[in-house]
Amino acid sequence: MKKTKLQWHPAFGAALRITLQDELQYLEMQEEYLLSKKPLQMDILIIKKLKDVPIRKTIGRIFRKHNIIEYKSPGDSLSINDFYKVYGYACIYQSNTNRIKEVDPQELTLTFVCSRYPRNLLHHLKRARGISTEYQGGGIYYLKGDPIPMQLLIVPELTDMENYWLQSMRTDLQAGKEIQKLMREYEKHRKSKDYSAVMDLITRANWEQMEVEKKMCDALKELFAEELKEADSNGRTEGIQQGKREMILAFLKAGAENKIIKEASGLSEEQIEEIRREIK
Repeated sequence: MKKTKLQWHPAFGAALRITLQDELQYLEMQEEYLLSKKPLQMDILIIKKLKDVPIRKTIGRIFRKHNIIEYKSPGDSLSINDFYKVYGYACIYQSNTNRIKEVDPQELTLTFVCSRYPRNLLHHLKRARGISTEYQGGGIYYLKGDPIPMQLLIVPELTDMENYWLQSMRTDLQAGKEIQKLMREYEKHRKSKDYSAVMDLITRANWEQMEVEKKMCDALKELFAEELKEADSNGRTEGIQQGKREMILAFLKAGAENKIIKEASGLSEEQIEEIRREIK
């Protein structure tokens, strides 16, 4: 596949909508929100429409009325300059209104999303601004000590249960069980534009691993097809040949699912599990 620059931000917006979909009716999300007539824009602005409705998802518990989100793609780091740029966005957003306090400063939050723990930035914030880091679990860190509530999300550390699609926006997905799970989850929502956008990005970002998975499945089916053809021609309709057993063992060790093996080989779940026990 020809290497091109991946557009992570649109897929991140889609993954964010997926993650918050249960409560999206209470939120208004605007992507690449323009701060002025000049090209100065924030990655994501989420406006909480109803003040008294709490957001239950862990990444949204910090949300107030106006929530600014800065997203860094996997190849980028969150720097000290990035922090002050986004903090400046918050100040411009608050002040660039027709009325005084039309955007209440106490109703602002900042969320920083990145793939690597920004140690240099957090050290600077602690030393220069007295801002400490408080781990909330599941890849979420609160930055405490500033009038504006802030949080840091580390994508690979986010929990699968609540943030599966955000957490999957990486370049290091593993062929086998991890990509097979991704396929299963996508299959449930393949008609959704947001899911399609995220899946397209993840596929492009993990192209080599996806190809390994595809080749493994195709090879498995071809090998079983040859074995079954030979078995039929020799009238062997019962039992599992030693060669086939060895192939199944190899693919089980590689992480192939029972479903794929069953479809390709015609073996029962019991037969596959019997062979799987040999690995243990």
